[in-house]
Amino acid sequence: MTTSQQQEILNLRELNLTPKQIARKLGIKVSEVNEVLQNQAQQTALNRLAKGELDPIYQCLANDFLVRLIHTIPRENHTNNPLATIDPVENSDDIDVGLGLVIIAREARYNRISFCSYLLDVWCLGVKDTIPPRTVDRIDFKRVVEQLFDMFPGKPQEVTLEVAQGIIFSACEYSESLGFQPHKDFEQSRSHIGEWDGIIRIKCGRNGKPCYVGGPHDDSQQIIETLRQTMGEGNFDFIQDI
Repeated sequence: MTTSQQQEILNLRELNLTPKQIARKLGIKVSEVNEVLQNQAQQTALNRLAKGELDPIYQCLANDFLVRLIHTIPRENHTNNPLATIDPVENSDDIDVGLGLVIIAREARYNRISFCSYLLDVWCLGVKDTIPPRTVDRIDFKRVVEQLFDMFPGKPQEVTLEVAQGIIFSACEYSESLGFQPHKDFEQSRSHIGEWDGIIRIKCGRNGKPCYVGGPHDDSQQIIETLRQTMGEGNFDFIQDI
């Protein structure tokens, strides 16, 4: 295949034509189109890696509870940002455990998605669990999303990267102020998030103070002792395993 043909394939792809449409238009095989697109995607990924750049965002998702905690949205984004119409949670008496989930997915290469997930305890412990970068195809990614969000009521909401960053790092800041560090695997999934500008944040804690909900795999005694040291007796709540 000539260089001009390869460039024509890339130009048509930029017009959002599918590989099958491109092949039909140019009178070539779909497999030839896919090969050119895959090579281009791999080269683009290598160039980004050489420059230290992250792959472009494919999708960011969060459960409804976390999205409703957002209380700072840049003024310039109000018009086009659907989150501007979401009512924040003023008190969380109706929420059971303060848990939420964020998934950040990036376009790793042609038809492949690299994603990380972040299980957040926004009442106390911050990043409670995380899945380090994992690469799957688009079909498997959809299946993973359904499985991970199955434990939460309602459908996950698609959010911007800035919103996802704000949710995760707000929870990190809050938990660290209480004396808790993120899950040990967060070191591997931290770079996947990108740099946070600190503008968008969520409201952490429960009714103005930390609330620890005991989990089956937690060292509850140590966690409560840490809260006593950082907050003082009576300045935090504790809910037994539920």
